[in-house]
Amino acid sequence: MASMTQPDSLPGGELTARNLLQQTHGRVTPARVGVLGILLNANAALSHQEIEQTALRQGLSADRVTLYRALDWLVEQGLAHKIAGADRTWRYNAQAGIPHQHAHFHCKQCEQVFCLENLQPTLLFGLPDGYQIDEVELNLQGSCPDCRNRNAS
Repeated sequence: MASMTQPDSLPGGELTARNLLQQTHGRVTPARVGVLGILLNANAALSHQEIEQTALRQGLSADRVTLYRALDWLVEQGLAHKIAGADRTWRYNAQAGIPHQHAHFHCKQCEQVFCLENLQPTLLFGLPDGYQIDEVELNLQGSCPDCRNRNAS
């Protein structure tokens, strides 16, 4: 059996991930800790392939199916959410208690997807009687600041 890392020696993302997982009262597995830690440290939403590559670089030995299961479980628990990219690839981002009621920005140049937590979609229309909104998705497309700066040079 692999030795468990002491919580005090965990990097910030992993320690936060472990604490968030413990709050769900679900099993705290190495795959779940590792995947949530990767998502918490990411600057943008990540595809499964990007998560898998990062996990390998960090020494997390989990097969593709285990990573998918960890991601699905994190989404079910509200610790992550998945975003359908313009290229039809699912991307994942840590949610960490933030309700998934925010806009997403897809950079058409670098293909990254960013969560814009401070941009809350507001409805500019009224729904007919009897309808109830559970989730709103607002996807914006354009160029991110890094790509705009590169093109301006």
